[in-house]
Amino acid sequence: MPEQLHEQQSQQQYSTSIPGGTENKPAKPKLGGNANRFWGIFAALCILSFISALDVAIITTALPKITAEIGGATQYVWIANSFVVASSVLQPLVGQLANIFGRRSPLIVCVALFALGSGVSGGAHDPGMLVAGRTVQGVGAGGIYVLLDIVCCDLVPLRERGMYLGLMNSWAGVAAGIGPVVGGALADSNWRWIFYLNIPICGLALGVILLFMRLKTGAQENSIPKLNQIDYLGNLIFIPSMVALLYGLVTGGIAHPWSAWRIVLPLVIGIVGWISFHIQQLFTTVPSVPTRLFSNRTSATAYILTFTSSILVQALSYFLPVFFQAILGTTVLRSGTNLLPFALGTLIFAIIGGILLSKFGLYKPLHATAFALSALAFGLLTILNTTTARWVIFQLIASAGSGIILSCLLPAIMAALPESDVAAASALYSFIRTFGYIWGVTMPSIIFNGVFNNNLSVISQASLREQLKDGAAYAFASEMHRIRHTLDPRVLGEVEEVYMRSLRAIWWVGLGISIVSFFAVFVERGLELRKELETEYGLAEQDEGSKDNDREKSGGLEGI
Repeated sequence: MPEQLHEQQSQQQYSTSIPGGTENKPAKPKLGGNANRFWGIFAALCILSFISALDVAIITTALPKITAEIGGATQYVWIANSFVVASSVLQPLVGQLANIFGRRSPLIVCVALFALGSGVSGGAHDPGMLVAGRTVQGVGAGGIYVLLDIVCCDLVPLRERGMYLGLMNSWAGVAAGIGPVVGGALADSNWRWIFYLNIPICGLALGVILLFMRLKTGAQENSIPKLNQIDYLGNLIFIPSMVALLYGLVTGGIAHPWSAWRIVLPLVIGIVGWISFHIQQLFTTVPSVPTRLFSNRTSATAYILTFTSSILVQALSYFLPVFFQAILGTTVLRSGTNLLPFALGTLIFAIIGGILLSKFGLYKPLHATAFALSALAFGLLTILNTTTARWVIFQLIASAGSGIILSCLLPAIMAALPESDVAAASALYSFIRTFGYIWGVTMPSIIFNGVFNNNLSVISQASLREQLKDGAAYAFASEMHRIRHTLDPRVLGEVEEVYMRSLRAIWWVGLGISIVSFFAVFVERGLELRKELETEYGLAEQDEGSKDNDREKSGGLEGI
């Protein structure tokens, strides 16, 4: 009953002024004379969505070439993952800063950091400099991820957000689709342009932001000095804990065995620190992750679904290319092209899901449909073979599930929360999604390596067994197109059989996660999505915009 009352009060507070009651017609954003600025800001969000996603996807095919040229084979893990760790750990802090200083200034700083990190990475002459550049890039990208969702939510009512989030995320889908191809092409000519390419695009986005982005900076009557509104202790606990936990997750089984103390100790420290952080959040007056975000079953369940859907997307993105390389014998670049049905399908269905959510305002049926399609796709993948029609159709089914859920989770999280929680809720959503992506590589990798090791006896050639054991099979897949013709057909068939068994184990686990997620949807409440936009950070009128803009230009530090 308390939970139901909380959700009803939240709905009443922001929905009583909705004209038309339970009408299914979506409300349009009231732009007035601000239409040009609205679309200018939204265009900047789309550009940033594209470039931040492109940077993740573009490096996957180019990384072997980069490390071969710059050195750093032993630092390979950190060249690949410093960006991921840096982009994750600061996201709750960015959400809090967006509430304190407004959205414009933090977004400008994050874009500038991303461009700076790109320049450092492009000009790197040793592995340490490249890792440093990737880290700065990651800090900027992590802030961009959070602020994209926050600003989008500030611009349109909750009922409309699915459509606009779908449109914005579709640009990220385009980047994910073309990234491996572009990365491979640039690696063959000059890999430094993989990073330098970001600078002019960031410059364009910054220009659009400076020209159009005039947003309200929130209520100014808070008597607490702004710098005192930051959760210093919470972030002091959270950030090192997450660095330790993510270090263990991204290096376990690669740099060191999972049983090594160098992996176990960071994992333990990270988990204990994470628990301590949430305990601290119960007692602080300025929490960066308020416990009320989990106070209702709808938001709490949607956060869980965010985590599981991220695992499913990443597992497909990382291990379908292994099928293409090891079984079909494609190059790394070609495997990226073969993944396009999934990548491009995801962006199309993200838009469709957002439009359906805006039209009907019903997120539960869309969530259930998405995970049902995901379960169907993973089930079909367990019978995957080399027939082109099969792997294309199976990818399209999987993309329907991943695309629909992409644009429909954040509105569900916010359905039972007041608009004042937009920044904190979006930051937590972004962190959980990123954390899920990391688990989406780690967990399937453990499964894949374990099953591969258990089936090595199938391979009759002893030298090959040595080359493929203990986690080496994933990287070895990229070499299969070169050595296939040198292997005895019987031995080649044995190797392919072990790869298929290992991949099939991942698909079965994906099927299980999809089914559990499907039934979890029914824990959510089907709340009405607000049609009126009530926010202290929305588009400012022209005269207000000048004042708010001046405040943000001055650093947004009034009241310090």
